[in-house]
Amino acid sequence: MDYINKSEVIEWLKKNLNKERFEHSIGVSETAKELAEMFNLDTEKAYTAGLLHDCAKCLPNDELLTIMKTNLEVEDCELINPKTFHSPVGAYLAKTIFGITDEEILSAIRWHTLGKLNMTDFEKVIFIADKIEPRTRPQEYIDKIKPKLSLKNGLDMALLECFKGTIKSLVDRNLKICTSTIDIYNDLLKKYEKN
Repeated sequence: MDYINKSEVIEWLKKNLNKERFEHSIGVSETAKELAEMFNLDTEKAYTAGLLHDCAKCLPNDELLTIMKTNLEVEDCELINPKTFHSPVGAYLAKTIFGITDEEILSAIRWHTLGKLNMTDFEKVIFIADKIEPRTRPQEYIDKIKPKLSLKNGLDMALLECFKGTIKSLVDRNLKICTSTIDIYNDLLKKYEKN
């Protein structure tokens, strides 16, 4: 099933994203499709979510904040770091500009940066694809996460590795950490820690 006119979306992304962000979006769409196939999920939906996941990334922070405050319900902790504003706004644009109504796609776009507790496998695939696409992500980072996918509970193991890296990076850069990030990390750790 074709959810979008891919060529139109790609043209829109070329005009509205910088070159690196456009390359990243193409990489995430390809990686999301591969991961969806690996985990028996809808590959076309994954491609669509991957392609659109950063559609709001290059909007100015004040515009993102205005859209969030006037059109969306967001948690307080989502407002502490402007680097995550594009996620809820991206879901909003996917719906209003591109006519996406599939809640699975919209939710995956919505949560691809912060994540949430009890993510679906589809949401995990988009989240992880965003971190390991090979066009713009550092190979050493990919090499930490990608092997986890072949383990038992591979999506969760890769997700846990993503959150470890994210938390370390935020601490190293003296950036605030959304409490839900800590909650997700703790939940995954508790679920899989050895007894």
